[in-house]
Amino acid sequence: MQLTCNKLPQNDGHCGWYETLPAPGPSTPLKGEVKADWVVLGAGLAGLAGARRLAELQPNASIALVDARRVGFGAAGRNSGFMIDLPHDLNSHDYTGDRTQDLQQICLNRSAIDYMRGIVKGHGIECDWREQGKLHGAVEDHGLRALEAFAKGLTGLGEPYRELDASQMKAVTGTDFFKAGVHAPGTVLVQPAALVRGLGDTLPENVRLFEDSPVRRIEVGQPHTLVTDQGRLQAPRLVLANNAYASQFGGLGLKGRILPVYTYGSMTRQLSDDELAMLGGEQSWGLIPADPMGTTLRRLASGRICVRHTFTYNACISADTGKMARIRAAHRRSFEQRFPMLPGVEMEYTWGGALCVTRNGGTPFGELAPGVYSALCQNGLGLARGTITGKLAAEYALGVESEQLDIMLKQPKPVANPPEPFLGLGVSSTLAWKEWKAGNEL
Repeated sequence: MQLTCNKLPQNDGHCGWYETLPAPGPSTPLKGEVKADWVVLGAGLAGLAGARRLAELQPNASIALVDARRVGFGAAGRNSGFMIDLPHDLNSHDYTGDRTQDLQQICLNRSAIDYMRGIVKGHGIECDWREQGKLHGAVEDHGLRALEAFAKGLTGLGEPYRELDASQMKAVTGTDFFKAGVHAPGTVLVQPAALVRGLGDTLPENVRLFEDSPVRRIEVGQPHTLVTDQGRLQAPRLVLANNAYASQFGGLGLKGRILPVYTYGSMTRQLSDDELAMLGGEQSWGLIPADPMGTTLRRLASGRICVRHTFTYNACISADTGKMARIRAAHRRSFEQRFPMLPGVEMEYTWGGALCVTRNGGTPFGELAPGVYSALCQNGLGLARGTITGKLAAEYALGVESEQLDIMLKQPKPVANPPEPFLGLGVSSTLAWKEWKAGNEL
């Protein structure tokens, strides 16, 4: 079976998380004929966790980790930096759902956080790791109702939280934009690109990392062969961790079941001391909108503010410059609504990143073909879900049993999508309707 890789990661804007880091050292592209015991395709959270876990379980095995771009440049370094421990269903009006499934999701998310904490602390990865939880903020009446439902769901799950009124929200955020909020303590906030780059820099010695090596085709067989512009890599076992880009792999049953949905972020320039004084509030916080289609905010200890909103269906898995300009203007309007005390603060960076989602929230986890394993599709929970999916894919492939693996194996499989153009029209119109319904939450 031959898989052709026509869709590859593009330079979708300028990501503030990545570009505010020091320039990385030179990359090591894949060149010539390379052989390994394992190959992991995609060096995002799932790929990094999967390669690391394989190396931990098989210290004498050779593991190759391949990425089309630099580690931290792609979607794993473009999210808003929330490693969420709680349920976070973007299709729900309040993020929660079935109690049993929510409890299982909490188990998976917290296992991911525990695993990641051990790596970050053990290797001293500097990624602004902050165990300070997350805020949920509401603006409109329907947002307040969603916030109330979220709090009720947490009560039913036995999870701690703290309700905040408008004045308490202002004391944290510096703005009186929010009418009410909820603080949930278990989320970890990070600088996502720094985290991902740090994970790449601290891989075990038996993992070889090949960056700037776009794979043009994959020959599935014994062994599997990955062909790049400058080389060929052969391995008997392959772990797919390239998320949205796997949607083109029809031969493995993935085409027509994965949706590449983009979301977008902008980051301000560094605020001056006078501007920080006018803003007030706490030095660092992260806020999730009560309405899942609303605006996510991060205030960074470095003195910048990050704004994230808008979802678009991008079947081509890229974002054109015209769309990026419109998104930047929309982010600017949302920023001005929330922070009128900061006139003239421009967005220094604007970027997009591909989420890998399915219509039913299912995941293609498991063995897709002999010796081909899936660590794909995080459904909007990239940091936590990506970490645990990669770790569990390695354990599944090596026969390591656990409660978390049992949960993952019971997850539903992705349902088939309608054909184009009906799929694109349906997804785009649904996203547009949900954003319109979000109102000032957006």
